[in-house]
Amino acid sequence: MARQKVELSEYERKRQENIAKTQALLRNLEMEAAEAGLAPTSKAAASTKSRSKKPMPKKIKQEEVGPRRTSSRLRGIEADSAVAKRKAEEEHEVRREADRAKRQRVSDPFDFKDILVGGKEWDQNSNLLSVIGPAKPHERTFDTEDIKVTSDKELRALREKMSALQLWEDYEPNEIKITPERIYAIGLHPTTEKPLVFAGDKLGNLGICDCSQKASEVKEEDDEDVETEGPSITTLKPHTRTIHTFQFSPHNSNALYSASYDSSVRKLDLAKGVAVEVYSPPEASEDAPLSGVEISKDNPNMLYFSTLDGRFGIYDMRTPAEESAGLEIFQLSDKKIGGFSLHPFQPHLIATASLDRTLKIWDLRKIKGKGEQRLPALVGEHESRLSVSHAAWNSAGQVATASYDDTIKIHDFSKCADWTAGTSLTDAEMKPSVVIPHNNQTGRWVTILRPQWQLHPQDNVQRFCIGNMNRFVDIYTSKGQQLAQLGGEGITAVPSVARFHPTQDWVAAGTASGKLCLWM
Repeated sequence: MARQKVELSEYERKRQENIAKTQALLRNLEMEAAEAGLAPTSKAAASTKSRSKKPMPKKIKQEEVGPRRTSSRLRGIEADSAVAKRKAEEEHEVRREADRAKRQRVSDPFDFKDILVGGKEWDQNSNLLSVIGPAKPHERTFDTEDIKVTSDKELRALREKMSALQLWEDYEPNEIKITPERIYAIGLHPTTEKPLVFAGDKLGNLGICDCSQKASEVKEEDDEDVETEGPSITTLKPHTRTIHTFQFSPHNSNALYSASYDSSVRKLDLAKGVAVEVYSPPEASEDAPLSGVEISKDNPNMLYFSTLDGRFGIYDMRTPAEESAGLEIFQLSDKKIGGFSLHPFQPHLIATASLDRTLKIWDLRKIKGKGEQRLPALVGEHESRLSVSHAAWNSAGQVATASYDDTIKIHDFSKCADWTAGTSLTDAEMKPSVVIPHNNQTGRWVTILRPQWQLHPQDNVQRFCIGNMNRFVDIYTSKGQQLAQLGGEGITAVPSVARFHPTQDWVAAGTASGKLCLWM
């Protein structure tokens, strides 16, 4: 029986015609691309596959903190049922508890080898310690012409000297990743034999870099594929959360005290290679993130600290950890204390900077009130238009602050050695002697800019450094005169956290990507 021919509908005939036209058009395009040399040939494709690739580093399998999620459907649990909801709540609680445990401070002492998370091991037997508007990246506001605009020969000489500081010549900043995460605190060890930089980051890591290292010389013609390696860096993890600040003890340069958002202060003994907790809240469950720490010049056992909830504490480190007799807490502000400092030679005088927009000077020699109302005597306060980020004393009795109102203010209290206990200053006496316009709008991803004085300048000219949102570090005198604007090749982010060496004209600065800039 002959097969009956099926008549195509008008729609089906049009559809097949369109398919045939599309296929023909694709074939023509492929032929034209091949003739123009734009399409990959079979030989090129084969060579691409056979090209040798650099072996990728093996990823270390991270241990899972919480349990793996399992399918409710495979376990026979109906969606939206009471059992499913209970299962979801249990899994959420387990994950939340695991996250809390990860951030919980650990009070046990650590050997450095136990908290080493990267780089070379710490060797305490080595000679390491022996001896205003939107930012415009790389646009200078102080340059070579500004150095000459003065008739003061001493000022010009100082400007030339500070502006001559150069980035570490052996490595570019983008090669020096001193911490894994954003840098919050940085400092140079007091030794003058070599620049030894320490930096604390957002996750509680402490990076240590010996900046006397020399880069290995590799000629490009010998091996063009060799990538330049950065300097050797030791990375420890003494805290579980942000290291907001640290200080080398004025009594022992081998002792570094670090304050963290995990509510603890640790003492790192660089000679013994151990890190011990010297302070944490009496209640283990109490969460009181710390924003500052200092050791008294007059007493190596007295620890001073501030918190993010406006409290200021004094702790005698000789007190057993389980006792609170050696601890005294004062509620100095209803809002965050961003930073504080003790006068270098009059440590009973404290300067605090707060989110409540004030700089306040306190005198610990006189305590007023009872119970929770006990407070040191308030010498005076000055209010800014917006929050004040930091307050730093220098050895001449001046206080520098940085504020979100885009100013750096310098207050002159050079006669503070003559103040009697309980002295009270007028508003006029608290006004700044110098106001410097400065862009302090760091936003969310850049660490807050803070002025930091050089503790003991050899030429007795008081000066401080502060990060610049245009990717520089600015240096000013106590009179508000700009000495330098430090920059250089390879700075790809804002060096927001900057600090002088106590005596040498070395400046270290850190970025949000954990990179180090060092000028010498």
